[in-house]
Amino acid sequence: MQSHEIDYEIIGHAMQMVEVELDQGETVVAEAGAMNYMEDGINFETKMGDGSDANQGLMGKLFSAGKRALTGESVFLTHFTNQAYGKKRVAFAAPFPGSIIPIDLAQIGGQITCQKDSFLCAALGTKIDIAFNKRLGSGFFGGEGFILQSLHGDGKAFLHAGGTVIEKQLNGETLRLDTGCLVAFSQGIEYSIEMTSGLKSMFFGGEGFFMATLSGHGKIWIQSLPFSRLADRIIQHAPKLGGSNKGES
Repeated sequence: MQSHEIDYEIIGHAMQMVEVELDQGETVVAEAGAMNYMEDGINFETKMGDGSDANQGLMGKLFSAGKRALTGESVFLTHFTNQAYGKKRVAFAAPFPGSIIPIDLAQIGGQITCQKDSFLCAALGTKIDIAFNKRLGSGFFGGEGFILQSLHGDGKAFLHAGGTVIEKQLNGETLRLDTGCLVAFSQGIEYSIEMTSGLKSMFFGGEGFFMATLSGHGKIWIQSLPFSRLADRIIQHAPKLGGSNKGES
């Protein structure tokens, strides 16, 4: 299915949102709860599936929904359609501070793989699926790096990332990074999760037990502040339940 052609504008800096402009009959698909505001004339409907395969039967929808449920994702996606005459806009915001990454799938080979929590929205026609890491033994303990989403299509998709986003082009090189810092990578990139070598590094290095290794030819998007890292810092500095609040030091 050919994706709908949508226009967009990224709004803001530190806490961004994307405003999508839809012509009459055009649809954008988003994760449940991502919508910020929409203009009159846009109707939304929660569906089981991304709508990329018009001939997908009930069993196919249930299988896709089952995979999303297994990974902790909502089994439903919300479809926003402009049913009025003229152009109408709908906006989506990330659930935590950071940046929104616009990606034209047609320009990067029609496919991208991303962290399961990074997908925000995409033009109707984009196939949104779950991609499991082949090395399941490492994957089960590798934190964010185990479960990935794959986006297929020829339209625009939008990802959100924490902090600053860095885009790197690999031309046969190898890059290692914290599993939570990886946002997405294009076709041509080989991806694996490896355990940190040495007990001292594992327990006292502060970098986690697992690292993501990426190599090949393609693009990689990296985030400077994974939400898991931000949440850990907040929990560490939060007052203990029932303890006294002596103010900031």
